[in-house]
Amino acid sequence: MDQRKVAELLEKHGVPGEDAYDLPESPLRFPDGAQYRVEISGVERPEVLEAVITEAQRRKLPVHRMISTVMGATLLDRAELRDFAQIAADSRVEVIITPGPRSGWDTGRQLVTPEGSLSGLRFRGADQIRYVVADILRAVELGFRGFLVLDEGLLWLLSRMREEGDLPKDVVFKVSIFAGHGNPAGAKVLESLGANTFNPLADLSLPQLAAIRKTVKLPLDLHIYLTDSFGGFNRLYEGPEMVRVCSPCYFKMEPGPACVVGPGALYKPWVPAKTLADWGREKVKFAVILHELIQESYPGAVLSDWGPPDLAVPVV
Repeated sequence: MDQRKVAELLEKHGVPGEDAYDLPESPLRFPDGAQYRVEISGVERPEVLEAVITEAQRRKLPVHRMISTVMGATLLDRAELRDFAQIAADSRVEVIITPGPRSGWDTGRQLVTPEGSLSGLRFRGADQIRYVVADILRAVELGFRGFLVLDEGLLWLLSRMREEGDLPKDVVFKVSIFAGHGNPAGAKVLESLGANTFNPLADLSLPQLAAIRKTVKLPLDLHIYLTDSFGGFNRLYEGPEMVRVCSPCYFKMEPGPACVVGPGALYKPWVPAKTLADWGREKVKFAVILHELIQESYPGAVLSDWGPPDLAVPVV
């Protein structure tokens, strides 16, 4: 089959026929007109949130979104979650809660086998869906309005619940890197299922990212620095082109040995809050470096100020 004809067929259905090697400039922006924002991951407890906000204020860098309770919101009591929501609301930062339990906590062990891991982090059975929805509803009761999702079936269900009024209309869903999507067709599926923002695979080339941007309008969440367990790379000097090509986008700083699996995994309930707070301050420093590099090589690129009104800030 002539690949040129295949490319035309893909284009007919709204999917680029090839990666965007010409790296076209994205015309899309956040509602406030900005091109990029800052996202800090691994904000597991109220003390960590306070440390990250204080450091960002000291360094005069707006931070906009906190990926939080990656160990699972189940493992924070209601008082901790209330404190978390209040701190975020006072500072006008978005919180994306990671609900738990998730498939990694399930009694089924296929997920941890060499081949079973290829099937992805999906929920097993109706009970697991009930558990995670219960954790989300618990967080909603305490004021949270943003949630991390890594199962397309759960995303579909939560979007239906939002449409029907079973969840607040202002709740947003971010699709995790752990969902494993890395092409324009997958991005289009997530957008059609109600995703508000999407974290593609972190090692995609600029042309691959540009092809995704040509296909969907939702913000892209881009890892600039990622843990050793994911490859241990940083893409700081690609930041300016990422802004130009992928806007609107969130930049993520996530250095360290591992996120949730393997030796040195940071987002576990037994990792001390002080360790995570120190790590959070380092992430802010790296975000400052990225911002400086962007402004030097792409002057005029617009970073959102603190607390733009479209953020899913907790309601307290």
